[in-house]
Amino acid sequence: MAQNDASFVGSIPELYDVNVGPTFMVPYASEMANRLSYLQTGRLLELAAGTGIVTAALAAALPSVEIVATDLNQPMLDRASTKPELRRVHFRQADAMHLPFDDGSFDVVVCQFGVMFFPDKPAAIRETRRVLRPGGHLCSTYGTALTRTRL
Repeated sequence: MAQNDASFVGSIPELYDVNVGPTFMVPYASEMANRLSYLQTGRLLELAAGTGIVTAALAAALPSVEIVATDLNQPMLDRASTKPELRRVHFRQADAMHLPFDDGSFDVVVCQFGVMFFPDKPAAIRETRRVLRPGGHLCSTYGTALTRTRL
């Protein structure tokens, strides 16, 4: 794949947010947030956050949880960071296969529709496990299946 194929620049983040998000992402985002409603405190890491569609659902459902939203693509995060409902979220550009976080620093890792795009899925899962505290959960949507796995 050419490098430009993976770049979401210019008007792409806005088009993604306005057109793709409501149709494909919002229903799953609501379900993801609902499945994590048990989490009252702690830290949550979102991988492949894009323009913050899932992030917004998580922020609304988990008001006392610290949320760190990451994506490989900075312009997508820039779009997310402009949303008023995401003011309390920490945004950080990061590669899911090389996460810039300490071992055991998150209670939950969330990834909606991102795993399928990771070039090295085993490396991303190893990194997820590394940054999760013992007994932490990975909540992921892959295809149309939503799962919560203890890693």
